[in-house]
Amino acid sequence: MRARLGLVAVLLAVVAGVVLVGVGRSNDARGADGRGDHYLVRAIFSNASFVIRGEDVKVAGVIAGKIERVELTPDNRAAVVIDITDRAYQDFRADATCRIGLQSLIGEQYVECTPTQRRGEGVVPAAPLQVVASGPGRGQRLLPVERTSSPVGPDLLANIMRVPQRERLRLIIGELGVGLAGGGTELRAAIERADPTLQQADRLVEILATQNRTIAGLVQKSDAALQPLAARRGDLSGFTSASARVGAAAAERGDALEQDLGKLPGFLAELRPAAGRIGALADQARPAVDALSARAPQLNTAVTRLGPFASAGTGALTSLGRVADQGRATFPKLDRLAAQLKSTGSTVVPVASQLADVGGSFDRTGGITNLLRTLHFYTGALNGKDGTSHYQRTTAYLSLCIERRPVQVGQCVAQFQKDATGATP
Repeated sequence: MRARLGLVAVLLAVVAGVVLVGVGRSNDARGADGRGDHYLVRAIFSNASFVIRGEDVKVAGVIAGKIERVELTPDNRAAVVIDITDRAYQDFRADATCRIGLQSLIGEQYVECTPTQRRGEGVVPAAPLQVVASGPGRGQRLLPVERTSSPVGPDLLANIMRVPQRERLRLIIGELGVGLAGGGTELRAAIERADPTLQQADRLVEILATQNRTIAGLVQKSDAALQPLAARRGDLSGFTSASARVGAAAAERGDALEQDLGKLPGFLAELRPAAGRIGALADQARPAVDALSARAPQLNTAVTRLGPFASAGTGALTSLGRVADQGRATFPKLDRLAAQLKSTGSTVVPVASQLADVGGSFDRTGGITNLLRTLHFYTGALNGKDGTSHYQRTTAYLSLCIERRPVQVGQCVAQFQKDATGATP
């Protein structure tokens, strides 16, 4: 019997040792730096009533972890240790906030957190939460009470109108002045932390206070910008009225506009190839545009110098304008004359054609040569004769140039010669 009891004691000791080792390893797995599967945040609240271990911790309505435990701090505040198990939210910053919300109508509470505030592009994010170096909560990330709030739940407000809470509330209000006579600062801080809206309002006032110079400059610049607009407020009102009329007209043609918008996707689809070709043309034209851009100073100089040239040419252009005005009266008359010449030429064409045929035939049959021979012999036949000798009544001057030739021969050049005085015979 004793042997059996000893064996049981040994087994219990071994199991206890294994449990202790497992607990130690579990604590070591969390680590002082909060890495691994556990990310512990120690959020300090003024009041954490009805907050129990195991309730949800939400970020933007999504469950991101659980409440690990609730502890009491030396200054009588509640330290709610939350375990963020979702890696997507394991990055709490110094501007993080947490509040206690109502989980259900039976009084269960949950914690809603914002790991960091929204910021604009290029704004440096806030620093990570500080890690508790020693003491209670060592290795956890500390979220101070200034970044938390504990709103009053609607279930508590509903209980106020019930007995005996109603009578107790009357007594509390009656004695409130005495109880809070020396704790106004603490009461104000508690009210501010109880209402997130007041906290956000305080932060807004702080931001506006730090940006007062910028706001003042903005107001001055706004006055300068609105002054021209105020001077032309009539145009602005007219633009507004015209916009209203345009909107009314567009509303009347709403069905047509809807049909046009329905056709727009097809039009854009057909336009896409043309847009691609235009883009290719723009790419190909880039070298030419760059060359023109490089030659822009020379082009500017040329355009500048064209100014005096254009001024000098103004008189000539004016004269041409007067000539053109005269031509408006002259050319119609010439047009009528040209028409008459055209009709006359049409009637002369047959006669000219016959004369051309006659001249060609006369030339081909040696008419010129025979004519010259006739003149030669005729002049010789006219000479007379008496009892003494022959005498000439007429003669024909003959030279080496009497024959017709297609090329120049010797000194046979038909031209007028200038005498010593410079006159032409």
